[in-house]
Amino acid sequence: MSLRQIIEQEIGELGPIPFSRYMELCLYHPKLGYYSRNPEQFGKAGDFYTSSDVHAVFGRLLARQFEEIWRMLGSPAQVEILELGPGRGLFAQDVLDWSEKEFSEFFQTLHYSLLERSPALRARLRETLARFLESGRLSLAAGNDTGVDGKGATLVVPNGAVAERALAPEVPLIIFANEFFDALPVEILSARGSLRISIQDNRFLETWVPASAEELNFLDRYSVHPEPGERIEVPLLAHRCMSSLAAWLRKGILIAIDYGYTRQEQLAGRHRGTLMAYRHHSATPDPYEAPGEQDITAHVNFAALAAALEENGVEAQPLLTQSQFLMGIGENNQFADVFEQCRLPQERAKVGLQLKHLVTPAGMGESFQVLVGAKAVHAERVAGLSGLLFARSRLNNA
Repeated sequence: MSLRQIIEQEIGELGPIPFSRYMELCLYHPKLGYYSRNPEQFGKAGDFYTSSDVHAVFGRLLARQFEEIWRMLGSPAQVEILELGPGRGLFAQDVLDWSEKEFSEFFQTLHYSLLERSPALRARLRETLARFLESGRLSLAAGNDTGVDGKGATLVVPNGAVAERALAPEVPLIIFANEFFDALPVEILSARGSLRISIQDNRFLETWVPASAEELNFLDRYSVHPEPGERIEVPLLAHRCMSSLAAWLRKGILIAIDYGYTRQEQLAGRHRGTLMAYRHHSATPDPYEAPGEQDITAHVNFAALAAALEENGVEAQPLLTQSQFLMGIGENNQFADVFEQCRLPQERAKVGLQLKHLVTPAGMGESFQVLVGAKAVHAERVAGLSGLLFARSRLNNA
């Protein structure tokens, strides 16, 4: 049975389904969902690529930032990094390899945890990171339970993945999420109500029902109400997920990197029509074209995510661009992490172009935003992290 047939069967049994349910099946069905299929569809040769696909420097720079966070926390005897949605494990591999090579004291205290729901990607992670799994430096956890335990050692993220602390709950934790929130299912609202998907003449048909109280409350607090003729993505699941993470975090730092919009951009109308499907590096606004065979994403509402942090005791820093964040990390040592292994001028030129793609507006530098939050950590120490200083120094000099 194809994924389309499975969706049609569910609609036949239950009636029209919310768009979020359709998106969840398309992306996360255990066998036929986009993220549960062939891992080779990711990367430069697949449907899309992330910063870690561009060059190992992304992981190396974040390794430097993680090591600095560890020192800011007082160089504890143990520290844990939890990466959400690690994909094929390229970022984790780069962070662990570079930390082992350049930051040995930090590496000896580090345990790296991965939260990945996809069975296919979990299998790939076991291959890619076998050395660190076998040594006990890394652990892999996920599941399909529901609910949230924000008081103990177990976290159930609302997309169905389960994380349990590899180390004791009181050990400082760094939560890292790169392009994680954009792939969480969203509701879609218009002036006609909340979107539902039904079937008519063997085709998906869009219908509308009155918006729920939760959806309307979200619009009132974190978004804007749709005008006639427009649609707005309502990321209820992303907001719940961030709230769960913030409540679960006892002491540490959260870093979320994604493409999305600020409150100012939202008020300017840049939140409209962000739902897109990607296949073979081509974008289409049609999410119904190939269920399970294309990625579906929506731009992140960073105002809502920051609010979810603050509402659960995590102090959110002003939003940064990826360019500002990476420039801050690499500026002090002139990006030695990037060029250290370049022996020939041609190699240096090639790596320079890859770095440029990560930090310039023409590449990924300005389209990706970085949200940093801290809990039970002195605010002045957090503000002094190198990743945050570049933007602050430019603002002070403006």
